[in-house]
Amino acid sequence: MRCHCLAHGRRQFSDLEDVFPKECQVVIEALKQVFDHDDEARDQQMSPAKRLPSHQSHSQPLLDALKRWLQKQLDDHLVEPNSALGKAIFSMQGHGETLTRFLSIVGAPVDNNLGESALKLCIRQRKNSLFFVTEHSADIASVLTSLIATCLHAGGNVLEYLVALQEHRAEVFAEPAAWLPWTYQAHLAPPSATRRQSAAMWACSGSPCHSTMLSSRADRGTRVSAV
Repeated sequence: MRCHCLAHGRRQFSDLEDVFPKECQVVIEALKQVFDHDDEARDQQMSPAKRLPSHQSHSQPLLDALKRWLQKQLDDHLVEPNSALGKAIFSMQGHGETLTRFLSIVGAPVDNNLGESALKLCIRQRKNSLFFVTEHSADIASVLTSLIATCLHAGGNVLEYLVALQEHRAEVFAEPAAWLPWTYQAHLAPPSATRRQSAAMWACSGSPCHSTMLSSRADRGTRVSAV
């Protein structure tokens, strides 16, 4: 099932906003409301089956009105067909069905931003690998990048996860499946024991950052910002 990205459709108009501010604002505002509805569905953790009727109730009228408005611009000769705005309108009309699959297909996405982000991560890692001294070090960096990306996608705290892997190395080697980003917390030692272990490790190393490290690990927001 072919789906086009509504974010790309919107970008054709946002790129022209400085030249055609009034016309582009109509499209951008309508699509913004659609994305707001999608964000609301995600915040409420709606299942794909529930998300579909929600979009049909809230987003469908917006897009139907936008479709009529786009056609009126051409029918009333309010836009030059060969202008940049005219081409953007023709493009959105021509891909109208594939841009709105989320109104008729359960689970169809509004955009492909998640897929694009994943591809950009792979491309960035490939470019970074050109600067490693050895192939082995590039392999290690790729594994770390994969771990970080997987943890973020699973909604975990990356710094906390990587620290846990280091603190429980023996257990990780013995049972890797128990230490995936979505399973590792069930195998952690009690927080007090983990803090004592970390304190002992830093004290033995003589690190001057001992107290700073402990306080930063206690602040989840700071850890997320740092990552």
